Parts: sequence; C-alpha cells; structure tokens
Amino acid sequence: MNSHRTVESNSRTSPLNAEVVQYAKEVVDFSSHYGSENSMSYTMWNLAGVPNVFPSSGDFTQTAVFRTYGTWWDQCPSAPVPFKRTPANFQSQDYVELAFEQQVYPTAVHVLETYHPGAVIRILACSANPYSPGPPAEVRWETLWSEKPTKVNASQARQFKPCIKQINFPTNLIRLEINSSLLDYYTELDAVVLHGMKDKPMLSLKTSLIDMNDLDEDDYEEKDDCEIDNLNKKFSSTALREGPSNGYFDKLPYELIQLILNHLTLPDLCRLAQTCKLLNQHCCDPLQYIHLNLQPYWAKLNDTSLEFLQARCTLVQWLNLSWTGNRGFISVAGFSRFLKVCGSELVRLELSCSHFLNETCLEIISEMCPNLQDLNLSSCDKLPPQAFSHIAKLCGLKRLVLYRTKVEQTALLSILNFCSDLQHLSLGSCVMIEDYDVTASMIGAKCKKLRTLDLWRCKNITESGIAELASGCPLLEELDLGWCPTLQSSTGCFARLARQLPNLQKLFLTANRSVCDTDIEELASNCTRLRQLDILGPKLCEDMWVKIKVHLVSWMLSKKAQSDKCKFMWLSFAYIKERVYFSLFPDGDPH
Repeated sequence: MNSHRTVESNSRTSPLNAEVVQYAKEVVDFSSHYGSENSMSYTMWNLAGVPNVFPSSGDFTQTAVFRTYGTWWDQCPSAPVPFKRTPANFQSQDYVELAFEQQVYPTAVHVLETYHPGAVIRILACSANPYSPGPPAEVRWETLWSEKPTKVNASQARQFKPCIKQINFPTNLIRLEINSSLLDYYTELDAVVLHGMKDKPMLSLKTSLIDMNDLDEDDYEEKDDCEIDNLNKKFSSTALREGPSNGYFDKLPYELIQLILNHLTLPDLCRLAQTCKLLNQHCCDPLQYIHLNLQPYWAKLNDTSLEFLQARCTLVQWLNLSWTGNRGFISVAGFSRFLKVCGSELVRLELSCSHFLNETCLEIISEMCPNLQDLNLSSCDKLPPQAFSHIAKLCGLKRLVLYRTKVEQTALLSILNFCSDLQHLSLGSCVMIEDYDVTASMIGAKCKKLRTLDLWRCKNITESGIAELASGCPLLEELDLGWCPTLQSSTGCFARLARQLPNLQKLFLTANRSVCDTDIEELASNCTRLRQLDILGPKLCEDMWVKIKVHLVSWMLSKKAQSDKCKFMWLSFAYIKERVYFSLFPDGDPH
C-alpha cells in the first residue's frame, strides 16, 4: 500500500491546490526504543508506513515504543544528576525523526497512538530534504506545536491531532519529542500522518497573522533560539555600547552578583550581557559556565555558537551536547577547536545522539579531557567500531554509557582493562559484542567498584558470565538483564545473584520466562534494599502467581515497618492472559 495519497483540499484560498496526505516513508533517527536492533518488535522502525494496528487498543509488538516511562527511571542508582540552568520548559526526554516522500507546507500532523497516549509534547519541521542528493544550503527547524507534559487518564488508542502553526517553508522531515514521565506504562505509537499543500497556502481572512503561541512566555524555542543564533553579538564586548549607569550593582560584592547570575539560563545571560559593562563582565566570567547544558538549544547550536562560547568555557566541568550538531550544524573541526580550549577541566561530557562524532572526535576527547569521569555516547550509532578504542585512554572514567553503539569486544575489553574505576556501565543493545560471558568475566575481574550495570538485550550471556559478575562485583546496586534469552533459572543463576549481591536496589529480569518462585524467595530473603523489580513475562500457573503476590506483599509490608529507606517497590508481571500491575507506595504513587 502506498504511504501517501492526494485528496482535494478544503482550503478556500486556492481551489486548484491539492492537500497531500502521507504516512512516514522512513524513520531516520531516534534516541531510544524498547525493541532490539535486529528485530521489528517494539522498535521505532514501526512508525514507517501505514498503521499496523490502529484503531485497535492494547500492547502490540508492531508499534513503536521508547525505552522508559514514568519517574522511576530517574530514581535508579544509575540516574545521572540533572544539569543546572536547564530551561524549565525544556522537558523532552526522547525523540524520533520521520522522513516523508513529498515536501509540503504542513497543515496538520496526526499521531496514531495505540496505548497509553499523551507522551508527545513537541512537533517540529525541518527545511532540509533528507532525500536531496546534495547538502542543503540552510537547515532550519521550526516548532509546529508544543505543550507541557499533561496526564491523559485513558489508555485507549486515539488519533492525536494538535493544532499546528503555519511555516514559510516546505518540509518532509518531521520530529516528535517525547516526555513519558506522567505515564503509567509505555506509550505505543503506530503511525504519523503528514497533511500539507504542495504550494504555499495563503492565510485565510479568518486566520490571525499572529500565532498566540508566539506570545506565550513559556515558548522558549523562539526567543531562546534567537539568542543562540546571535551569541557573537550578545557576548561580544565590541557590540556593547555606552549604556546606562550601573545603578547600585557596582556597590555589591563581586561574589554576590555571581551568585545571583547563577540562577539565569544561558539565553538570559546573553540578554543581560547587553545591559551595562559591569554585568557584561559578570556574564562573561568563566565561573558562570562551570555547568553548561546546550541540549535545549540543539536546533540552533552550531560551530559559530561554540566559537563565541569558547573564551567563557575555559573552566567548564560539565558539558551537555546531547542531540546537537546533526546535519552539519557542528563540524569535527569546530568540536575539536572547542575541546582543545575547554576540555582540560571537563569531568562530565554528555554526547547522546550526537551524530557529528567520528573517530577523530573520540581521539580528541581522550587527549584533551584528562580529568573526564563521565562519558555518555548513548545512541551514537554512526560511530565506527574502531573509534571506541580511544576511550581506554580515559583511565579515570567512573560512568560510561554505550547504549545502542557499535562498540566491539576488543575495544570494550581494552576499556574495561584500563578503566578499573568504573562505577556505572551501560552496554544495553550493543549488538556487536561477540561474547558477553567473556565481557562479564572481565568486568568481574577489573571493575570491583561497579555499582550499576545495564546488559539490556545482550544476546548470549549465560550462567557462567553471571557467576563471574556476582563474585567480582559485590557492590552492584542495579542490574538490568531484561530480554537476555540465554539465562535460565534452572541453572541457579538468579538465586546466586540474590545471595551474592545483597546491595541490589534494582533488578530487571524482563521477559525471562524461566523465573520461578524460588528466585523470588531468594530475592526477598537476601536483597533487603531492593526497590525496583521487573519480572514481566514469566508464564506460571495461577496458583504460583498468587503465591508470589502474597509473598511480595508480606515482604514489602515488613520492610516498610523495618526501614524508612524502602520508599517504594515497583513491580510488573504477566498474570495468565491479563497483564496486572501491582505496586506498593508507602509515600504515594510516584507517577
């Protein structure tokens, strides 16, 4: 079936103009998904083409599902500390970009949601044509619609039809941004429909020339992106004219003014720098840029932005460039120049979904950032396998996120050998690691300080690798073994985990159908700090599930009485043909 069709337009402005209605032709980029890299089940690729299950409601493998939902993800031991100075209205957690066959002036974007709707909070359009043979002269992103996260009380399917604003360029590249924090379960998307005109539509007489959304004080995209576009003007001292007197600010201690300015976002600093020479001096002080979060400005940040931030970031310790630089916005040369000036003090570097990265970039990071302890390369799936060998030079690493990357075993073993201080390691969906037992053995031998380990969808780890992990990493507080099909409870591997890892707070055994009541009893007896347990999937008889439920209720109630540290227990499991979610929250439901 074709992914698009042409219908007569209802527009009164041009009766000859036709409205094109088309489904996504291709998924070109995304930040995460629940499914496997070698499968179609629960993956973002299901968003391409016509609907698979809509208007049916429920949990279907043919839909697109992101990796997380709710607030519990941010309460895990592996959760990183949030960046300061993040705009309150930037709340996107995930995204997916969709290419359509024809460029149109969009009139509507419909999202077909089949389960737990309400996660889409922002829709953008791009001027670049992903099917153009040459590089675009200009790349612009425009927000079509945005809204703060809101709770949707129904879990049934719906066709989400937000009212979008008109833009002055045609597009065939649409981006959805997601926030799942208010959901009670994973949101599932089936398809996206783009409506639009081939020719630029005229505004009807009934259409206001001003989009009221543009006047909303919370609409940070328009005003803040404008500031990022003009960093050279905003920060440049040569552009600062003789302004008004400093008022009483020059009577305040320098440190007090710095403390006040610490509460401003980056665009606010840009604006304040124009008011007077005194505040310009404060706004350009490198101490204001110790923690620098540039992710909210991904749609505008480019080489020029980095160049004019460079002089002010010589002391930067935390830097977030996640989602930035794609489609030529940041070049390898521009990134390298910035790190050569600003990398010496870096402790934390977030580069999730930064597709401008190549081997040269990782080499520069390893050379220019000797103090780096935290490196996030999540979903940097365009990095070649050989690039990861440079990470081994960062011997002080404590946190390393390689989720959905092409890291291979040789490079990973080298990293584990030299980075023995690792405390947090994510290897989820790393499909190019040949032998996870060998990897687990090296982790157990070298990473004695490891506290959290993500092995989500690792394809071949066995009880042997689990034994090495359990004996070598006794400090583990979080372990994700979801969708690891080669682990079998009959080998005693889960009981061994429970006995040897008493500090576990989070354990995911998702989709492992071999989990039995003995495993649950061992966890209850030995892992007294356990707060999050996922055993979604096991097929046991009804009597067995009743026994487990009763055991867990008694266990959690006793732990509540014994310790205030057990703030909540999160548990999900399959119960015969009906999915049941059971939770006990002493302090109220965290959702």
